[in-house]
Amino acid sequence: MASTIRLELVTPERLVFSEEVEEAVLPGYEGEFGVLPGHTQFLAILNIGMMWYRRGNVVTKIALGGGFSEVNHDRVVVMADTAERADEIDVERAQRARDRAEARLKELSLDDETYAKAYAELQRALVRMAAGGGE
Repeated sequence: MASTIRLELVTPERLVFSEEVEEAVLPGYEGEFGVLPGHTQFLAILNIGMMWYRRGNVVTKIALGGGFSEVNHDRVVVMADTAERADEIDVERAQRARDRAEARLKELSLDDETYAKAYAELQRALVRMAAGGGE
């Protein structure tokens, strides 16, 4: 069995990376799931959340804005709506986005149509902050 698996991350705008990794963990719609070399094949819907992968002792975090993934025994393809590496994230900007989203949520009721949009904005800001090394 191989000791690595090819991990490819693409967004509508760009190929973020394509690398051999030892392990990847993705934010699935039903919860996080891990992928190792030789994994069984499946497709998954991805939620807004943090994806990370490991090469040796180095763990890299990426903020995902949802999407899909295709997993097979030697490759994982992540098709994300948005993806940002930790070094691409402006943590202060993400904190301002969090503050704006929290303020909007306080003004809305659960049955308000814009609540889901504001909640998703809050989730994205929190994930970006976590991936970027903020709170």
